Amino acid sequence: MYKKLAKTEFPRFFEGLGNLGKVYGPVNIEGSTYEFREVQSPEEMDLKYTRTMIPPKKFFLGTKETMYTFDEEKAVYTPAIGKQEKTIIFGIHACDIHALKLLDKVYMDELMDLFYTMKRRNTILIGISCHPDEYCFCKSMGTSYATDGFDLFLHELSDGYFVRVGSEKGHQIIEANKPLFIDADEKDVEEFKMNEKKRLEEFNLELNVLGLQDMLDLAYESPVWQETADECFGCGTCNLTCPTCRCYDVVDYVGLDLKTGERVRRWDSCMLRKHGLVAGGLNFRPTRTERLRNRFNCKGSLTEGMLNCVGCGRCTVYCPAEINFVEVMKKVIGEL
Repeated sequence: MYKKLAKTEFPRFFEGLGNLGKVYGPVNIEGSTYEFREVQSPEEMDLKYTRTMIPPKKFFLGTKETMYTFDEEKAVYTPAIGKQEKTIIFGIHACDIHALKLLDKVYMDELMDLFYTMKRRNTILIGISCHPDEYCFCKSMGTSYATDGFDLFLHELSDGYFVRVGSEKGHQIIEANKPLFIDADEKDVEEFKMNEKKRLEEFNLELNVLGLQDMLDLAYESPVWQETADECFGCGTCNLTCPTCRCYDVVDYVGLDLKTGERVRRWDSCMLRKHGLVAGGLNFRPTRTERLRNRFNCKGSLTEGMLNCVGCGRCTVYCPAEINFVEVMKKVIGEL
């Protein structure tokens, strides 16, 4: 279904979303830094943003979240589910939608993760079209356009928004706000097509991903890894800002009575030395070079046919050592 939402009706549409749950949108924090925060009005959002620092995965995989509470004396383990609130993520970009589709495969399709699944099913995703900057290469990764994985997707027109409906939830939202939406006519469709064509022409950064897995395998001993590792701080920022990184650690916190406590899951990073540390003191990736090579190989690998990189550019933008992901990849595959 394709609809049109006039810009004059946008405030009423946004107000109606508040009846469905808490609305989170892209908010400018400082300079060019953005974050998804709870918003009460459209004016609080900047829908022309390029990327948020922390990706939307934070809504489904908390940076630190309690999984279970336990009582060893009673032999009781209680999942820390609680009441799941309805959430609307407004203004999510196509690359981040593709990232969530990949996380869905991992946490819902392979072996269902109760905590991720509950949050995912209680969330409405409303996408919005964007324009690339010099760090975006989602076009190369095939993630610059989303055909599914969202409920509604808005494309800006001169006098409104061209709206694509992507799910049953999306249909229900349209039906509940029927007076606000009209059928998109031929003029709207042509403007939508023209805007998309122009948007794709704006991409300047490219990465050749054909045969990327073989190229990475063949470059196992490449000096590029050591050269890049010498610049890397090993801080893990690239992992924390990546929308598809999903490593986590699990820690048990025991109470002072030594009988009760909680099991906590928290984000982890393969770029940290302790990530490869196992029982007996063995570390299967003891050097920064090995850890960095592992990260790039991970991003260039496939998860059920999907690349583990969506081309959002976050790892380059927020790297304190100014390591350019695409530049390193091009060096490895021999294009630089």
